[in-house]
Amino acid sequence: MANLSKIKRDKMIAFLEELKKTHADDDSIRAFNEIENHLREKKYGLIWEEHSEEVDELLEENIPILTADPERRLCKDETLPWNFIIEGDNLQALYLLEKTHKGKVDCIYIDPPYNTGARDWKYNNDYVDGNDVYRHSKWLSMMKNRLLLAKNLLNPNDSVLIVTIDEKEYLRLGCLLEEMFPTAKIQMVSSVINHAGVTIGDSFSRSNEFVFFVKFGNAAPAALSLTSEWRGNTKSDKKEKLVWNQLMRSGTGVRRVDRPNMFYPLFVNNEGTKIVSVGEAIPLGVSRETVLPLEGTRVIWPIRSNGEEGRWRIGRENLMDICEKGYVRLGSFTKTGMAITYLASGEQEKVESGIFPIIGHREDGSIIEGEMTEDRKFIPGSQWDLPSHNATYQGSQLLKKILGESRFSFPKSLYAVHDAIRFFVVNKPNAVVIDFFAGSGTTLQAVNLLNKEDGGNRTCIMVTNNEISAEEEKEFEKRGVKKGTAEWEEKGIAKYVTWPRTVCSINGVDLNGNTIKGNYLGSDIPMADGFKSNVKYFKCSWTPRKPEDYLLSNALCLHIKEMIELQNAIEVDNVKNVLILNKGDFKDIVENPDIYEKIENIWVNQNIILNAEELKLLEAKGFKYIPREFFGQELREAAE
Repeated sequence: MANLSKIKRDKMIAFLEELKKTHADDDSIRAFNEIENHLREKKYGLIWEEHSEEVDELLEENIPILTADPERRLCKDETLPWNFIIEGDNLQALYLLEKTHKGKVDCIYIDPPYNTGARDWKYNNDYVDGNDVYRHSKWLSMMKNRLLLAKNLLNPNDSVLIVTIDEKEYLRLGCLLEEMFPTAKIQMVSSVINHAGVTIGDSFSRSNEFVFFVKFGNAAPAALSLTSEWRGNTKSDKKEKLVWNQLMRSGTGVRRVDRPNMFYPLFVNNEGTKIVSVGEAIPLGVSRETVLPLEGTRVIWPIRSNGEEGRWRIGRENLMDICEKGYVRLGSFTKTGMAITYLASGEQEKVESGIFPIIGHREDGSIIEGEMTEDRKFIPGSQWDLPSHNATYQGSQLLKKILGESRFSFPKSLYAVHDAIRFFVVNKPNAVVIDFFAGSGTTLQAVNLLNKEDGGNRTCIMVTNNEISAEEEKEFEKRGVKKGTAEWEEKGIAKYVTWPRTVCSINGVDLNGNTIKGNYLGSDIPMADGFKSNVKYFKCSWTPRKPEDYLLSNALCLHIKEMIELQNAIEVDNVKNVLILNKGDFKDIVENPDIYEKIENIWVNQNIILNAEELKLLEAKGFKYIPREFFGQELREAAE
């Protein structure tokens, strides 16, 4: 078939070549070349109008920095690593996280704006609604810029990106992920979040959303010991059994000509109780009648019920292997051959992992499986329908239980987030999890719950802005309350929802100081017990790239502490974890015998001139220089 786009493109390029002959000045040639380059650009995939953001413009002239909020710090056990909540634009925060966590992150879980057409998200400080003709382009631009940075954070050898979305953008998101992560393994799960469904005009009511899993390197969901509700059909009490598939291919690509190497003979004894031998595939054009049965056998071919030559589902060598293991079962002879079934690889794994014990063998050598063991481990399918994932009961109502009132619309079910993450970090007790669309703060509570369940020391970094809702903004503007004032800031998501939820869930009390009643679902863990978890609150800010009246290095030194804390999940207390920025710090800390003995980790400014004795004191503590990747590039650009 003709490529119509190429034909049109070639005609336009040919016309440009003709124009070049009569317009040979430099400006014209440059313009023609730009047009030609645009015409030759890749045309398959997502094409959209790219938009810049205010944060992009700020990044050109300023450097993002972190400052700690001394009033928002919670330490439950100083021996444990620290978690962090970062308030700020997530593009700004990702710029910093790329310096501290490049290639070190095990899991990124994000729940971005769904771009529903309602006033549910902002772009350049303006709400994007259904009347904005560029709302899809703005959404894609916003997502692409952040996913590019997120890609650099993930461990390329073993990590996962998890993105939730609904029907408004799942198609575009899927294309974007395929385009941005061509070597990753991508799978989409459909997850029921509301059995009652949400009415959408004259359409089917929506009861589910979608979860994309983008897996890098060796990342794969772990087989877990799961509750019975993960068995697949959660509304059935039917005991689960192994699924034996028909050996002969059905559906599409079923003919001999589709896969000639899958057309080979099976020699079954006349009693129909044993495969005596498996023959070689015969080439197309060679009649099957040329293959004669072995003594005492019948030749079984994959012949369809209409008499047409079909094909087997698996190759000859594979079939011979699983026959030896008892994974092939013979039925009765038919007019066209024999009914034969086998266990596919997923079902074989259930046997080999002990989920289904082997209690005997049939006459044909196939296994007889027992009932599913209680301590079973398996990976669920791509349709999730679990009561614990209900966003109303385990999202909105759970959050209201913690905060005492409704402060956030549409939070995720705690257990939906917990389960999605758990598949990829259950065997990583020190995993680093990042959520840069944190919202109400579900992800940190989910990570804390995972640690409580198995004694892990996983850490979580959440990034959220401090925006207020469209309704609150309208009300504030009516009252003359300006953005940036204390009243406005205290009603922002980060301070009004994310931080209090985190503190309450860790302390086991609601916002009014009352004990949170009940246990976490599926466990005997009281919510009142809280968690042994430490968390610090950072805020993103800016410093000019080229200051006029002070050295950039001096300004950045004031924010190195936060970078070290973020990178190492610690608190720099200048007792156990020490930061030496100048000779004064060295004298007060390293040369102080009361502190020196307690030092466990020490970071030193590379610009400090040290003598042999001073260096010896540092080497005894295994000191490290402040990493150049923190702000080295910015200092070079400023010629410092």
